[in-house]
Amino acid sequence: MKLMSKTWVAITVLLSFTVSNAQIKSSVTETVKIFGNCGMCETAIEKAGNIKNIATVDWNEDTKMATVTYDSKKTNPDEILKSIALSGYDSEKFLAPDNVYSNLPGCCQYDREAKIDVKTEPKKEIAAENHSEHANHSESTTVEAKKLSASIQAMETNPLKAVFDNYFEVKNALVKTDGNAASTKAKELLSAINAVKMETLNTDQHTVWMKVLKTIKVDTQIIANTKDAKKQRDHFDTLSSNIYALIKVSKQKTPTYYQYCPMANNGKGANWLSKENTVKNPYYGSMMLSCGKVVETIK
Repeated sequence: MKLMSKTWVAITVLLSFTVSNAQIKSSVTETVKIFGNCGMCETAIEKAGNIKNIATVDWNEDTKMATVTYDSKKTNPDEILKSIALSGYDSEKFLAPDNVYSNLPGCCQYDREAKIDVKTEPKKEIAAENHSEHANHSESTTVEAKKLSASIQAMETNPLKAVFDNYFEVKNALVKTDGNAASTKAKELLSAINAVKMETLNTDQHTVWMKVLKTIKVDTQIIANTKDAKKQRDHFDTLSSNIYALIKVSKQKTPTYYQYCPMANNGKGANWLSKENTVKNPYYGSMMLSCGKVVETIK
């Protein structure tokens, strides 16, 4: 019995060692900065980032550095940092929604070093420039200030407007079955996506944005990298679904129409968004321009 017991112990240790080694081989470890203050922050950050058997986060209160170990086949640092940001903690890549940060306990409300105040920084820059180089051009300064104010107001109202506008340009190019134009407009859409400052998004936008960001970048990049309208349309379907999710949580000055074609996507059906109530099908263009219907009006 003792011999059998020792044998089972040896087998168990060997299996544990083998599994552990397998996990180490498939894991990746990175160090990232995550902002926080105290032991409560440490608990919250690690809880938000830990995923059983997939990812672990070890945050250091003194250095603000986190050691992130994850299974690269099942997740990535962006997904982990997004989850931590949604719990209220900024990293150098993803910012927490303002209201989530505000609801943190007082001891956990760290100085938001990673956050740029878009409302004030441009004003300071322009004010300094005007003072040093254009002190005698008060009229010009006033005009520039008004333009800046209008730009900031538009951004605060809908910081995703440039993303939506460029999406509609891609759609219009596909309506014309113009692969060259669709590629060009997709490059502009990708630039608009990369230019979005997450700190300007409201809570609902921020939550959806982090869920769809990776996919909309992939779809947009593929559309930009080809001039084959058929290949572009294959990715326009999923791109449209994710843009729809963003528009649903964004304020719109004019209605947006969510339209549907039952013939697209090999008969499975596909949706798209339009600023026009009239159906102009981006999946078939002139072949079946009016095929489809409005299934939702987003206001």
